[in-house]
Amino acid sequence: MNNTWKIYMLALISFVVGTSQFSIVGMLDQVAASVGVSVSTAGQLITVFALGNAIGTPLVMVATAKMNQRKQLLLAFAIIFLGIVSTLALPGFGFLMASRVILGVGTGVFVVTAYGIAAKLAPPGRQGSAMSNVAMGFSSSLVFGVPLGRLVAVAYGWKMIFWGIGIFSLLATLAVARTIPATEGGAAVPLSERLAFLKQPRVALTLGVTFLVFVGFSVVDTYITPFLTTVMPTMEREICVILMILGIGSLIGAKLGGFLADRIGIARTLLGSMVVQAFAQVFLSSVSGWVFVTIVLLMFWETACWTFGPTQNFNLVSLAPEASGIVLSLNSSFVQLGFATGAVIGGIAVGGWSIMAITWISAITVTIAASVAFFSFGLARSFISAR
Repeated sequence: MNNTWKIYMLALISFVVGTSQFSIVGMLDQVAASVGVSVSTAGQLITVFALGNAIGTPLVMVATAKMNQRKQLLLAFAIIFLGIVSTLALPGFGFLMASRVILGVGTGVFVVTAYGIAAKLAPPGRQGSAMSNVAMGFSSSLVFGVPLGRLVAVAYGWKMIFWGIGIFSLLATLAVARTIPATEGGAAVPLSERLAFLKQPRVALTLGVTFLVFVGFSVVDTYITPFLTTVMPTMEREICVILMILGIGSLIGAKLGGFLADRIGIARTLLGSMVVQAFAQVFLSSVSGWVFVTIVLLMFWETACWTFGPTQNFNLVSLAPEASGIVLSLNSSFVQLGFATGAVIGGIAVGGWSIMAITWISAITVTIAASVAFFSFGLARSFISAR
């Protein structure tokens, strides 16, 4: 197998791994009913997954820095498979929470290592394209994994999707063991050196914006299925299609971010995306009875959210080009922390108030993020002028 096909193989495996994270969003109500908890409580499965990813991944990567990258990838599969087995075999919500933590760590280790391997397998000058292929595989799990999880859960029960992920994980382990070379990873960067970047005001503010935006995203995204069943009670069978439409919006947004950043600049793209997110959520609360308008607003919101993601990466790299890998890693952790916090806040809102409250919480959070970003860009201009 030549290196190009190995990169495509990693992209396909990324889709399977990503499905273990995103599929549960589409079947949250089914999971809640099967383990006897409320939907708001079941939403914390997203919280613990994200925390496992954000906190566990850098710890494992530092601890295994002396391993070659093939062994790191195989370790990631071992962790993922352990999480799948415990999901399927152990009873009760507590064990399910623990399984999600394990899956979060395994997924994070896989993604970081797969990016590094793809870059080394690519020919000179094509590293970025190779890494984007892996990223596209992971992003595609958001497009197809969420509706697929819903479809399978309704037809065969929610655990069936994890049987499939487990089988494909075993096949992926065998494929990696036979085809991926034992390449050495980069030099280990101590956690203290990584965290030192948080002392830089512009980097800290930018990461704060990332956190707030993904809190706003997670508040709604975690509970998107119960939200849709509430505002569209007559269209429950069409929810899989709606979830796929939203996933397509995420792919459009990911492409649109780079395009707009080149055309109108990073600052305008980021601020514009946050304004669209906030307005879409405000309007959602007042048009819940209009199915078509609701779907269009959700599509705009999803596209704007994922326009923010790659543009924010460009923004961070421009702030610290000499340490792009470290700041992007920190950004990934803040994304996951945002996911975790948003799921908690959304769970409190859904359990204590109303499902519709999540739209207002999202709008307020993203508005605060836009304000912080506006201040951050002003700080950047002042810094440039002072020089």
